Amino acid sequence: MSVSGELIAFFGLALVAILGGVLLITLTKVVHMVIALVFTFLSIAGIYLLLSAEFVAIVQILIYSGAITIVMLFGIMLTNHREHDEPAKGGRGKLPLLLAIAGFAVAVYLGIYDLDIPVQPTALHEENTKQIGIALFSKYVIPFEVMSVLLLVALVGAIVLAKKDDEEGDRS
Repeated sequence: MSVSGELIAFFGLALVAILGGVLLITLTKVVHMVIALVFTFLSIAGIYLLLSAEFVAIVQILIYSGAITIVMLFGIMLTNHREHDEPAKGGRGKLPLLLAIAGFAVAVYLGIYDLDIPVQPTALHEENTKQIGIALFSKYVIPFEVMSVLLLVALVGAIVLAKKDDEEGDRS
């Protein structure tokens, strides 16, 4: 196996994604956790770029790294969040957790080791965004419209719930 710049970039981005995920579950301050999540999102966007999926990479950056992270930070700032350090827990639960993670890694490795995916010719770097648009608005137009209605209903429901909470707070 030859070592190329693309392989080095993949392993670097994969390492940052894994490190961000590990930091996300081990850090205690919520803002630090969100920053670790941003690093994970950005490294996954880099992996999409390596796979010649520029549109998906840009959407990953805009939607996840931008919008969802901002919403999480606003949610943290606008809620009644009290920063207090929790007492350190004992190390009893860490060994079973480590064994479970190792078992999962072995199961994934065994699952993909002899996986035979047939090779199909693809047209990389050829108008990816146009191909996505044509597929989205020809084959998948009904699910696309159903999803937009579902998101609109969720938005209206969130406004109604927020308004109810606001009215109950005014009565007290």
